[in-house]
Amino acid sequence: MKKLIFLLISLFLIEAVSGQEMYRLPENTSTRWASAENWKAEKGKGGMRNGGRKGSPCYTLKAGATQILAESSGSAGIVRRIWITIDKRTPKTLRGIKLEMFWDEAKTPAVSVPLGDFFGQGLGEMKAFENDFFSSPEGRSFNCFIPMPFRKSMKIQVTNISDENIVMFYDVDYTLGDKLDKDVLYFHAFFNHQEKTIPRSDYEIIPKLNGRGRFLGVNFSVIANMNNYLTTWWGEGEVKMYVDGDTDYPSLSGTGTEDYIGTGYGLGEYCHRYQGCTFADHKGMRFAFYRYHVPDPVIFYSDLKVTIQQIGFTTDKKVMEQLSGLGKPIIATGEKPEPIDFSVPHNYIMFERSDDYASCAYFYLSEPENKLVRQPF
Repeated sequence: MKKLIFLLISLFLIEAVSGQEMYRLPENTSTRWASAENWKAEKGKGGMRNGGRKGSPCYTLKAGATQILAESSGSAGIVRRIWITIDKRTPKTLRGIKLEMFWDEAKTPAVSVPLGDFFGQGLGEMKAFENDFFSSPEGRSFNCFIPMPFRKSMKIQVTNISDENIVMFYDVDYTLGDKLDKDVLYFHAFFNHQEKTIPRSDYEIIPKLNGRGRFLGVNFSVIANMNNYLTTWWGEGEVKMYVDGDTDYPSLSGTGTEDYIGTGYGLGEYCHRYQGCTFADHKGMRFAFYRYHVPDPVIFYSDLKVTIQQIGFTTDKKVMEQLSGLGKPIIATGEKPEPIDFSVPHNYIMFERSDDYASCAYFYLSEPENKLVRQPF
C-alpha cells in the first residue's frame, strides 16, 4: 500500500510541476528568464546593454572555458524550459560542449553530458524533430521541456572541451517560489559511450543506481560494425531493467531494440511523443532513436539498472556466405557462446555483436547527487 501511495503521489507531482493545470494561478511564484541579456535573471534588469537595443544576445564560449547559463539560490523553483543554439553544429562541437546541472548546492552535478546527446542529436548531425521532452524545429537549435525542480538552489553551466570557440545563444526559463512537496524528485541524466561493445556483456544505459526515483527514458545512437557484420540487422537486443533487488534476471524485459521504441521488423525514421527514430541511415548503418516512459512509468524504491543487449540477425543466405568468408568468428546466441558452423545450412542466424553505442538516459531521483561514475565523452 505504501508503494502504491508513493507511486500515485509521484505521478501527480510530475504532472503538476509540468504545468498541466495552466488555468490555476499559483501564489507567490515569479517567472524568470536567464539569457545572455540577463544571465542572473534579475528583476527589471533584462537587456540593459546598448540602451536596451539588443546589446548582448549571445556570448563566445572560448575553447576550454566554462560559462554559467543560469544560477539561483535562496528559493525553491522549477526549471521549465531550456533553449540553445550555437554557430558551429558539427560532430566536434556536439560532443565538445559539456552541459552540467547542479541542484541544492550539490558538490557533484546531477547532469554532466555532451550537449548534442542530451538534446537527442547523438550522431553528430542535426535533425529536425519534436517529441514530448525535446525538439529541434529546423535542426538548428536545442529545446528541452522536462521540468527540473530544486528546493534551495540550482546552477546550469556549459564547458567547451573542444579546441574551437563557439558562439552561443540561450534561454533558461524557470519559476521561483514554487511549493514543492517532500516527495518531489530531482532531475538527473547519465551519458555512456562504448565504441566497441563487448559481446555478451550488455551495454549499460544506467549502471546500478541506488535510491528512490523514476526512470524517464533514453536517447540512443548506434553505429553498426560493418567490418565484422556487413549490413546485417543489429537490433535484436532486448532492454532489461533490474528493479529493487533484481540480481541475475530482471523484472522488466523487452523483446528487441526496435520493439522497445514502439515499431517492429526493422527501423525507419519517425517521431512520436514518447518514441521515435530521428536518424536511420541504412547504407552507413547509423541510427538515432529514443523512448520515454511517460505513460508507462518505471518506478524504483531502492535501486535500478538498465541495460540493452547487442544481438544481430539475418535470413539472407548470401550474407551468411559473406560472413563465413570474413575469417572472423560469428558467435551464436544462447547459453554457451560457440562460433556458428557455416558448413551447415541455416534458415537464419542470431548472433552476438560488438557495435558503437552511445546513450543519454534521464531519471528523477530522491537525492540531488547520483554517485554514478561519469563517462568520458
